[in-house]
Amino acid sequence: MPLSPQEMDRKIDEHFGFEAADDIEGVVATLAPDATHDIVGYPTGPTRGRDRAREFYRRMFADLAESRVTPLKRLYGDNFMIDESMWEGLAPGRPFGLEGRNRPLRFRILHVLEFTTDGGHIEREQVWVDMAAILQQLPQDEHA
Repeated sequence: MPLSPQEMDRKIDEHFGFEAADDIEGVVATLAPDATHDIVGYPTGPTRGRDRAREFYRRMFADLAESRVTPLKRLYGDNFMIDESMWEGLAPGRPFGLEGRNRPLRFRILHVLEFTTDGGHIEREQVWVDMAAILQQLPQDEHA
């Protein structure tokens, strides 16, 4: 039976809440055990399973801090949703290979999510970020 939009909202909001708290185990618990995790353009390409997602979140939480995600628009289908949100926080590490220097950062992010029907875990998470906005906010000094 398909999940309702409200059930999908609850799961992605739970996922974002764990991200905001830098709770790696909470985040990966929202994923199906064999979930596909795809940050488009990320060097590893799509990965499968909670262990590989855990590696990504460990790096991400070192690179980005004080994460706040504000949903802008959501579209729903049978066990999938598209979420357009605004991410805001700080860049203390090297997000996307760029020197963050603890600067503030704000960018749009698009999630394409597919959910399992047995428990509503995320079985596929594809993430697209607005790299142009990130590059404008984190200019790199060639001599640093």
